[in-house]
Amino acid sequence: MKQKIKLFDPHIDNSERNILIKTLDSHFWASGSGVGNVEKFEILFKNYIKSKSCIAVNNGTSALNLALSLFDIKNKEVILPSLSFVSTAHAVIINGGKPIFVDVDPKTLCIDHNKIKAKISSKTKLILPVHFGGMPCNMDKIHKIAKSFNLNIVEDAAHAAGTTWKNFEKIGSHGSAVCFSFHPVKNLAMPTGGLISLNHKNHKNFRNLLLSRRWCGITNRKGTDYDVKEIGNNYYMNEFSAAIGLTQLKKLDKLNKIRKKIAKKYSREINLESKMPFDENCSYHLYWLLVENRTTFMKNMEKSGIETGIHYKPIHTMSMYSSKHELPITNSAGKKVVSIPIHPNLTKSNIDKIIKFVNKFTQ
Repeated sequence: MKQKIKLFDPHIDNSERNILIKTLDSHFWASGSGVGNVEKFEILFKNYIKSKSCIAVNNGTSALNLALSLFDIKNKEVILPSLSFVSTAHAVIINGGKPIFVDVDPKTLCIDHNKIKAKISSKTKLILPVHFGGMPCNMDKIHKIAKSFNLNIVEDAAHAAGTTWKNFEKIGSHGSAVCFSFHPVKNLAMPTGGLISLNHKNHKNFRNLLLSRRWCGITNRKGTDYDVKEIGNNYYMNEFSAAIGLTQLKKLDKLNKIRKKIAKKYSREINLESKMPFDENCSYHLYWLLVENRTTFMKNMEKSGIETGIHYKPIHTMSMYSSKHELPITNSAGKKVVSIPIHPNLTKSNIDKIIKFVNKFTQ
């Protein structure tokens, strides 16, 4: 029986195996105080994206929850796209805010900056753009809008480890708070992990708040006589995830180059007009197509030994969030969007096979 071509597949080698054994033998596996491999990873990632500060947490959802807690959005509105993983909106609700969904750009499936102003009200506190699939949002336009209305920005960069913006500066180096996910399917993969990058003028104070809030509200985290001044969560990263992250980060740019090479080939050879555009800035966590008769297409791909996925069902169509929204592009994309494999473990024959059957089943 032939092995299926996986939609996602983390790239590992002996470096991950060796550091896991070293961590196992150390008998130091986790600490809420964020020392050891966790602290090393924070420093390495901060230097990689050139931000002012980085705080590692246990997953991307935790990163969003904590980042939004810095801006007091209770009873306020947060502007975001509906085409995202549901935790993007959940984080707004958890922090007492109200999600206000904006339609996406049909070319990138990122939030359409031209439609943001129409959704801003006296209650708007924050804009939450999502770098969908690893494609960077137009942050110049979004920052300009935010500045003119005195709004804060928290970026959802769960898909965007290694994504760049103009002048090829890394996503995470500009935003007040930028949230990353290191789920096993992500470009930088861990068993579980996330991170918040800070560039806000109050980044030192924000860092101290986040260090406390990720560990049950504990302050003086390296001392023995600690204190608690507020409720926090158990959101700290463990040593095994950080250890793998240290090795993954060293080869992230190399692996993203492979993803870009595959994306360029897809862009040239897939005979479908509605597909993810090629952009040198994109890290290509996903490569999406907009396909008519999606269910039939996915079944045919599965029978041909190729996994596909749906990213995502629009949040505003789910029972918890269901209400009337004028989001025609999102509604249409939500019925057609399909992700195909683009990970660095794909062989040339894998890639050729994917292209062949995508073209066959979309004719």
